[in-house]
Amino acid sequence: MDLLLKHIAKLETHDSKLEISITGSKSETNRLLLLQALYPNLTLKNTSNSDDSEVMIQALQNSQPKTHNPQLIDIHHAGTAMRFLTAYFAIQENREVVLTGSSRMHERPIKILVEALRQLGAEISYESNEGFPPIKIKGKKLTQNKVALPANVSSQYISALLLIAPKLKNGLELTLEGKITSIPYIKMTLELLNEIGIETYFVGNKIIINPKSTIQNPKAIIIESDWSSASYFYSIIALSEIGTEITLSSYKKNSLQGDSALAEIYKNFGVETIFETNLIILKKTNNYQLSIIHYQLNNSPDIAQTIAVNCFGLGIGCHLTGLHTLKIKETDRLEALKTELSKLGALVSVTYNSLTLKPSNHINPNCSIKTYQDHRMAMAFAPLALKTSIIIEEAEVVSKSYPTFWEDLKRIGFNIYKL
Repeated sequence: MDLLLKHIAKLETHDSKLEISITGSKSETNRLLLLQALYPNLTLKNTSNSDDSEVMIQALQNSQPKTHNPQLIDIHHAGTAMRFLTAYFAIQENREVVLTGSSRMHERPIKILVEALRQLGAEISYESNEGFPPIKIKGKKLTQNKVALPANVSSQYISALLLIAPKLKNGLELTLEGKITSIPYIKMTLELLNEIGIETYFVGNKIIINPKSTIQNPKAIIIESDWSSASYFYSIIALSEIGTEITLSSYKKNSLQGDSALAEIYKNFGVETIFETNLIILKKTNNYQLSIIHYQLNNSPDIAQTIAVNCFGLGIGCHLTGLHTLKIKETDRLEALKTELSKLGALVSVTYNSLTLKPSNHINPNCSIKTYQDHRMAMAFAPLALKTSIIIEEAEVVSKSYPTFWEDLKRIGFNIYKL
């Protein structure tokens, strides 16, 4: 499904009570779904309605063996599910599964996590290409408790190990070698473990988690809404007239999510974040003054696409670094950004971990943006409809993290048509 987003001069946000409700964080939801499978006393509220979370739910609910043959579990494009479920099924005794996914998933590396689990005693083999899905997992009790990982790998590998750690007979002592990246996502995992009563220690480059077989008392957790999804509304407000505002729920000031850095970052684009009980108000208060901005996004790489496109729409340049994990996402996001922004007239260069955009006040109209089966490509480019008409190809890809995205844009005045 391709969508035409016709140019609109301004948003129809005169109704000050207009509120967009965004469902729970995909990152928090998927961690808690796995913990709920391990500790059934957990109750979750405001879970994400994303495709990735639905995949996690289905895989965990359909986890009972039906035959003596390995059970095939297809997680499609869900990278988080692939990493988390690899660890989960490694400790499911007397279970045998094959984890597979889309053709792109078969190109996304899993070797670092597999090797770490093998160090703990897991039995995992590759069905096709060494180091990549699909993988066969024979679940067993893991008694080893010490493992080391490079500190600059995807935080999802690290979190996958941390989430199963309390269920290991002797807990886990994880050493991260080198400079740690994506610290907020690691801390998110640890704080969620703490919230359900698991003791964790994170000192220097070492993380220790004590074993805990059960949680005695029922525990209900309300999941905060997704800050990555909020980023597109930050971009919309930044591209709008002074005085434009939108209310988003449900958010809190002391967030576990690294992408909550948006509140500080978007001050440079004239957007104020007003925190009220269980919600935020985004308001355009002034016009930007900078000609180029520099951001190190190690801790929040998922908002890089939004920021890059936002800067182009505002006519300012940017230099974004700390983006090495974007090479192995749903697509190579750095190359995809370079290609699609160039269609619009941008001058962009990328390295293995950075993107540089030169300031420009010209936008080519009526361009068709390829999304590469990447939800964030579709949503990051959508706010440019405030500057020019634009076509988003395969727009249904947003269901991966934000299924109601296009409906919510229509609510605030975007003119969207199927082609």
